[in-house]
Amino acid sequence: MILLISPLAKTQNCIRAIQEGINEPVRLCARFEDATSLLQEHEVSAVVFDQLLLDAEPDGAEAVLKHLGTAVPVYVNFAVSGARRLIRELRFALQRREREKLAAKQEAELALRHELSNAITALLLSCEMALQAPGLPALAESKMHTVEALAREMSAKLGALA
Repeated sequence: MILLISPLAKTQNCIRAIQEGINEPVRLCARFEDATSLLQEHEVSAVVFDQLLLDAEPDGAEAVLKHLGTAVPVYVNFAVSGARRLIRELRFALQRREREKLAAKQEAELALRHELSNAITALLLSCEMALQAPGLPALAESKMHTVEALAREMSAKLGALA
């Protein structure tokens, strides 16, 4: 959903154009307080701020910005911007949001992969050291070989994901 914050009546035409051009539902809030409430209750992909309202009520805008979550802010002056320009700006902003989400996901996966690789390496070293201990009972040795084989299998799977 896209949230549009503006008290202007002419934004109704923009709403229809956005819904057709972006293919996402659009909710209109005339006041920042209503927008803040909506952001607390719903997931929003983008928030379109009317620049004139921002200038008139900077404190209200600050409250909305605190509740954006993953929504991307788009600032528009409806006095000079038409629906086509707004749709273009929204598309760019939503594409940037998707790229950033993908980059964050890839970074998190890489960090997790490194963390798991370090843990598996430590596990393999511990198994090797335990297997070299003199007088290790046969059952314990068998279990250590099983753990070592599982750790190597996990390591191979992590390597295949890279």
